[in-house]
Amino acid sequence: MADSRTSTVDLEALTSLAKRRGFIFQSSEIYGGVASTWDYGPLGVELKRNIKDAWWRKFVWERDDMVGLDSSILMHPEVWRASGHVDSFTDPLTDCKECRQRWREDQLAERKCPACGGELTEARNFNLMFKTFIGPVEDEASVAFLRPETAQGIFVNFENVLNSSRKRLPFGIAQIGKAFRNEITTGGFIFRTREFEMMEIEYFVEPGTDEQVHEQWIRDCLAWYTDLGVSKDRLRVRAHEADELSHYSKATYDVEYLFPWGWGEIQGIANRTDFDLKAHSERSGHGLTYFDQATNRRFTPYVVEPAAGVDRAAMTFLVDAYTEEEAPTADGGTQKRVLLKLHPTIAPVKVAVLPLSRNARLAPLARGVYDKVRGSGAVDGFVQYDDAQSIGRRYRRQDEIGTPLCVTVDFDSLDDNAVTIRERDTMKQTRVALDALASELGARLGA
Repeated sequence: MADSRTSTVDLEALTSLAKRRGFIFQSSEIYGGVASTWDYGPLGVELKRNIKDAWWRKFVWERDDMVGLDSSILMHPEVWRASGHVDSFTDPLTDCKECRQRWREDQLAERKCPACGGELTEARNFNLMFKTFIGPVEDEASVAFLRPETAQGIFVNFENVLNSSRKRLPFGIAQIGKAFRNEITTGGFIFRTREFEMMEIEYFVEPGTDEQVHEQWIRDCLAWYTDLGVSKDRLRVRAHEADELSHYSKATYDVEYLFPWGWGEIQGIANRTDFDLKAHSERSGHGLTYFDQATNRRFTPYVVEPAAGVDRAAMTFLVDAYTEEEAPTADGGTQKRVLLKLHPTIAPVKVAVLPLSRNARLAPLARGVYDKVRGSGAVDGFVQYDDAQSIGRRYRRQDEIGTPLCVTVDFDSLDDNAVTIRERDTMKQTRVALDALASELGARLGA
């Protein structure tokens, strides 16, 4: 039975916070914006960087069987013919005869326009790749495409990586980079956009071992989200039905998250078999095979592909972290507190140093504490100095942007050489000597 639950997070409230606090802005907003395109602000770019770094650390640096690659966005057009994208990378498009809006037929609950109820045209296939031209002349000979995935750059470099890295099967090639899809239906804030960033792995294995490896990658990918704090009860793994499978796939599983509109895919883990390497071998005339010295056998490896969107990961972490709660006030009452319970690893600001006031005696000490925290190496990430408005408002501001720890420098600090560490989630405050501050922060952040 399908799960009809939805997240209780107010997407409009989250979108408003994201803009107000400098996470995400509408692209070209002063000109009215461009549909489903977004710019990442000062905090958003830190969040994205931390997500990518956490992924790279987990799946590349901490493993002996992985290497990295950064391939070009523009590739030879034959790459996309060999991969099947020119012929098969399509969605069924239908138009409303009344209001002229376009829809994906496979996402319609019934055969009428969701906007006005009008009659729809017969569906036709619409290729999702963005077409462009290389060079000054716009003709068929200069046609190129913006890549719709980063995977093909890995496949066509298989032999280069194999020879230069001296890896042996099983091994993987990881890549983080931009991709572009001319989606018919967009929306859900940064969930479905036409320009996005992908974190993708092609893991090459001996045929016959692919199913076991596939299962292990599903477990590893799911654990990456939960290890970074995503609620287990808002995640699920769903197998693709036979009619959903891509032309290259033997089996595909999606990691899905429970968003305000329902379940949505945040990562796919596909068994691509030997489709891609064989297709490029045949079309290019260059054999992309592997020679196993132990068995004196040459074969085309199978491929398991874990592919995640950076933007969808960011959306997942923001939705999962967004919390509204009643917090006590100094007069014994309560007030609403909004906070992002982001895992310290991905939080845009790791530590905020807050002087109790801008007092001429206090400010130099607070600046010294700030410099010490930044230069200690104990805090791996962005440290912020914040002295604007009252201390209570600054705490609330840091809560809203997900800062795990605040360090308050007060007038007692001038005498006892100690400061107060405040925890975001519990609001618990602990007095710590300045000499022990850096090590204490590192321990609490898991550095």
